[in-house]
Amino acid sequence: MQRMTYRNIITGSLLSAVVGLGACSATSSDTIYTQFYSEAGSLVDTGGFGEATLNNRLIMTGERQYTFDLAKRFSTEVDSTVNFAFNSAQLEPGAQAILRKQADWIRQFPEIRFRVYGHTDAVGSNRTNKALGQRRANAVVRYLSTLGISSSRLEAVVSYGETQPLVVTQGRERRNRRTVTEVSGFVSRHPTVLDGKYAQIIYRDYVTSAIAPPSLSNAAVGSVTSN
Repeated sequence: MQRMTYRNIITGSLLSAVVGLGACSATSSDTIYTQFYSEAGSLVDTGGFGEATLNNRLIMTGERQYTFDLAKRFSTEVDSTVNFAFNSAQLEPGAQAILRKQADWIRQFPEIRFRVYGHTDAVGSNRTNKALGQRRANAVVRYLSTLGISSSRLEAVVSYGETQPLVVTQGRERRNRRTVTEVSGFVSRHPTVLDGKYAQIIYRDYVTSAIAPPSLSNAAVGSVTSN
């Protein structure tokens, strides 16, 4: 009877260990899967491991939160993605139109830096796709530069299709052949967010929000009412 009790305890412990390892394995797998298929640059860098001093400074000055807010605003107000033809880094007319709108938005915030992430689909070798993704990112940076955006505020980053697909497929997929423009941080010479001079930058938004919408004249109101 005592032997059976010990055997049950040992068996139960082994089962618990196996279940625990299985749970850890599933969690680890889920994490890897999420990172593997997440959009490159989808989150602004949170400071990085081992950079506590930098992280504290970003929080205390407000830079970290302001950068994150601007990144969300940019992706909401502007189409941040342009697509490419197969095996091409040539900007199509539709892509150029999107980039002109991006440039208009970027000009409003001269204190902000941007990154352009280049992607491909999964057709071809890793080496070929990495080079193609870089050419696509470089093409976007060059075009934005022709629109008056300083190249010192733009960084071209490659992330090829095998690691960052929007659509998981081994075949040709236009949605995977893309670049993504995102807010990455402040230029090195910007004033800190809590500096009083910084109000000159955000004042633009307050002025715009205070403008009342146009109202109809009395004659126009009477005309609408009579109809």
